[in-house]
Amino acid sequence: MKPLSGMDNLFLQLEHGNQYMHVAGLGIYDQTTAPGGSVRFKQILDFFSRRANSIKVFRRRLVVPPFSIDRPYWLEDGEIDVEYHVRHVALPAPGDWRQLMIQVARIHSRPLDRSKPLWEVYVIEGLENIRDIAKGSFALYIKFHHSALDGEAGAQLLQAIHSLGNELDVEPPVPGVIIADRDPTRIELYARAAIHRGEQFLDTGRLLASLGKRAGKVGIELAMSGQLVDTGRKLLGQLSADGAPAKGSPSGFKQKPATRFDAPISPHRVVDAAGLSMDECKTIREHVADVTINDIFLATCGGAVRRYLAAKGDLPAQSLSAMMPISTRGEKKDADAGNQVGMVPVLLRSDIADPIERMEKVRRGSRESKGVSSVLGHDFPAKLIQILPAIAAEGLISRGLAPMCNATVSNVRGPGVPMYMAGARLQVFLPISAVINGIGLNITGFSYNGILWVCFVSCRKMLPDPKFFRQCLNESFAEIVSAAKKRPRADAHADTAPKPRARPAPKKAAKTAPKPSAPRKTSAPGKAPTPRKAATPRKATAPVKRKKNPAASA
Repeated sequence: MKPLSGMDNLFLQLEHGNQYMHVAGLGIYDQTTAPGGSVRFKQILDFFSRRANSIKVFRRRLVVPPFSIDRPYWLEDGEIDVEYHVRHVALPAPGDWRQLMIQVARIHSRPLDRSKPLWEVYVIEGLENIRDIAKGSFALYIKFHHSALDGEAGAQLLQAIHSLGNELDVEPPVPGVIIADRDPTRIELYARAAIHRGEQFLDTGRLLASLGKRAGKVGIELAMSGQLVDTGRKLLGQLSADGAPAKGSPSGFKQKPATRFDAPISPHRVVDAAGLSMDECKTIREHVADVTINDIFLATCGGAVRRYLAAKGDLPAQSLSAMMPISTRGEKKDADAGNQVGMVPVLLRSDIADPIERMEKVRRGSRESKGVSSVLGHDFPAKLIQILPAIAAEGLISRGLAPMCNATVSNVRGPGVPMYMAGARLQVFLPISAVINGIGLNITGFSYNGILWVCFVSCRKMLPDPKFFRQCLNESFAEIVSAAKKRPRADAHADTAPKPRARPAPKKAAKTAPKPSAPRKTSAPGKAPTPRKAATPRKATAPVKRKKNPAASA
């Protein structure tokens, strides 16, 4: 058995009412690449049978201690009933994109059964009328509870259940030995609860000691130099409408503006997505210096919500703010380690009409947010939630983060090459996440094979026209591309900028001829060579100075 971490348990605690805390992915597959030109449903069942017995997340189910005296545990089951977890549906004619999104939204509106391993798969056939998608393709919707994995673990799982070629698996469907956990007794659960209470007490002490150490080594130095105060003032100042500290607040903090995404959510979801070209993202980066794919993603989201709310007459003067998860995995990418994420607030700069200015402000703001977060450590939220009771951790989200953020935004890097499942080539992959009360819009990006797929989820009452919001995403991105192309290339300034003047050679060196050096002595056999007398070091010459071009490094 494996105990859930505080962050994993938080996602279980948040699931109540209309809040469903599962995350999903939707893949669309071209089955003509499979051996024989088609994929049968039985082959997909066999495909998941192989992986369900070798990947732990497929075999884990929850065990909840009596009276919830402790956090739940993951218990590994034996052989999985794959036919329960993998279902088969079909779209009616004509089988277009809108019908697919409606079907996915319906499935995404249903919670998972906690008495079973927390995952489901739906094979969706009948995709006959989708532009740029091969006729006869099928979709595969797979969802897991958020307590089982985060975005980066999901990306690793995606690669684990796919292959780089269209060859079928040849390994046996079931490994020789499957080690399953037995159900624990009540006495064992009570004993484990007592041990965990002691561990939480020690974790609290370690966290307090860590905070004191950071304050001593980082916080005091930065505060004395003014960097921490200046960075915090800039970040808090951005949360006001005009970029200056909000009046009437001693800290300069101003809560999020009121939008349609701030209300409690209904049980119904809407899902849709847009595909952004990674080549055009590269073009943007060639014309706008020092921007990342994440900056482009955030600026596109900001432009989309600006267009959407302006069309509805609901655009606030103050910028919408978003909660952005950041991975804390570091160099060790262990997909079995549960949720390892921190959270920072960022501004989408929906208050700025100019796309390039918006992107540059997003870039600056996201870096300052991460800078403030790094003072305490990006993993500080996870460590804090680890020592808090589940109810207190939920209050931290509902009364701490929700009043600060209108939306959740996240961007995950996926594989850059085509992938296959049961021989069928993956054409599209959409990341589908969760929304909660007070934060009713989630926009997630996932790059795959040259396309950045941006998928959004919302409440049907808050966003009743997902097709229009998809149009807003496409137009926002196209606006950024068009504006970037009108600018000179970011590296062109190095050729047109004035070069620094070369310093004249020293007069003494020019007039005085160098003295002839004494003949070099030959060392005797078996002895080290006699070192030559060191020459007087020369002063820096003009060519060395030419390399330092301030325009090129700007």
